[in-house]
Amino acid sequence: MQFASDNAGPALPQVMEAMIAANAGHAPSYGAEALMDEVRDRLRTLFEAPRASVYLVATGTAANALALATLSEPWQTVFCTPLAHVHTDECNAPEFFTGGAKLSLVGDGDKMTPDALARAIGGWPSGDVHTPQHGPVSLTQATERGRVYTCDEIAALCGVTRDHGLPTYMDGARFANAAAALGCPPAEMTWRAGIDAVSFGGTKNGCLGVEAVIFFNPENAWEFELRRKRSAHLFSKHRYLSAQMLGYLADDAWRDAAQTANARAARLAEGLRAVPGAGMVHDREVNMIFARLPRATHRRLMAAGAAYALYEGPLDSGPEDEPLMARFVCDWSVGEDEIDRFLEMAAG
Repeated sequence: MQFASDNAGPALPQVMEAMIAANAGHAPSYGAEALMDEVRDRLRTLFEAPRASVYLVATGTAANALALATLSEPWQTVFCTPLAHVHTDECNAPEFFTGGAKLSLVGDGDKMTPDALARAIGGWPSGDVHTPQHGPVSLTQATERGRVYTCDEIAALCGVTRDHGLPTYMDGARFANAAAALGCPPAEMTWRAGIDAVSFGGTKNGCLGVEAVIFFNPENAWEFELRRKRSAHLFSKHRYLSAQMLGYLADDAWRDAAQTANARAARLAEGLRAVPGAGMVHDREVNMIFARLPRATHRRLMAAGAAYALYEGPLDSGPEDEPLMARFVCDWSVGEDEIDRFLEMAAG
């Protein structure tokens, strides 16, 4: 009963097969292999962006930190939400890789609104040498609470950034889950809405470890290449990153895996609603669920080996009926029988 994280799941068979196929003979290194040319072409086609610059890195933190560093200057501030991964889970990597740019928090949750963004930008006077200068805006799609920005919401936020002459970056670690939930083409969720750069995540959705960083403005390309090399994130045996991405893209495996993960989470969410004392924090939108269950229920589930993240506690002391918030994540490999067994145990 594994619902701790989509990072913990196995790789897709298509990805493993592509890795094995790539593991023959010799190939040019550092991204000069023919497989990378194919990756670039496929992602440009997928995003309907023939001039886009496409790069691969192995981790989401590298993708976020290097992309934001490319889009900002050390004396600027990056605007993000308080729950953004770049703020809470990357050990100040964005600040480090940008050379000292600070983060300014927008709103008080996982999603920002145009009004909140405008207020945050306005909070730092433009052109005042004593304050941080305006830098890029970072959106997370889907958010750290499993919610999705609609294409209209993205466009509205990008309208604010354009009004201030700022670039907008999308942290797409769970981009596939969001695209599957919205049922929209990647272009609609990115450059057509005003996004300047995006990370197209693979690790959480069935890859071993690969993320594509896509710049829709080719002027950013050379600086990103330099930053990737300087930060030791340019793989020598780059073909193994390319092979993963090709397996992920083949026959829309990326979208199929996300749809499966979202559907499993929908099944789990529906069952949790019927558990005595359970309450959803908000409606499920992608493959993540945030719900509160009684302490006794959590104790019973975890004693039986269920794995998930408990956000409130402590688990071992307090009223048995006190509801505690937890996060449940489904990846493509979670089976319906596993979900049903979990729900049966949760119901007592």
